Amino acid sequence: MSLTKTTTIDQITVTENGIVLYREATRIMEDGNELSKTYHRSSLTPAQDLTGIPANVVAICNVAWTPEIIAAYQAQVAAQTQGA
Repeated sequence: MSLTKTTTIDQITVTENGIVLYREATRIMEDGNELSKTYHRSSLTPAQDLTGIPANVVAICNVAWTPEIIAAYQAQVAAQTQGA
């Protein structure tokens, strides 16, 4: 009997305003059979610090977060803050 635990990024989505959503799937396997699977979802906003974020998610952020997207997101946040 051999138990293994693997964690993989199985879903990455970029929203219209540049927010990157990703899902990590953690699987517990016994002799090739899946015993359990859990998910953890996270989100990243444009220009957020990417320290400790998985490399494949960072690669998507680096492509999606153009200077225009970052500026538009920051303007949106500023407008919401002023309106509050």
